[in-house]
Amino acid sequence: MELEEIMEQLEETVGRMENEKLSLEDAYETFSHGMKLVMEGNEAIDKVEKKIEVLMKKDIEENEDE
Repeated sequence: MELEEIMEQLEETVGRMENEKLSLEDAYETFSHGMKLVMEGNEAIDKVEKKIEVLMKKDIEENEDE
């Protein structure tokens, strides 16, 4: 799942928890779903950060060779 999609779903989940009267069980299910989305989002961000680090390192190495 793309980071943008994760963020949209997380916003919907937070909105549901804030605006709806949920039973304790439904609130727990919604919260658990939100936490899974947070973990997926963190993983997606980590992947992007690693790609950026590789690109920056490559750019630095190319500039040192000049």
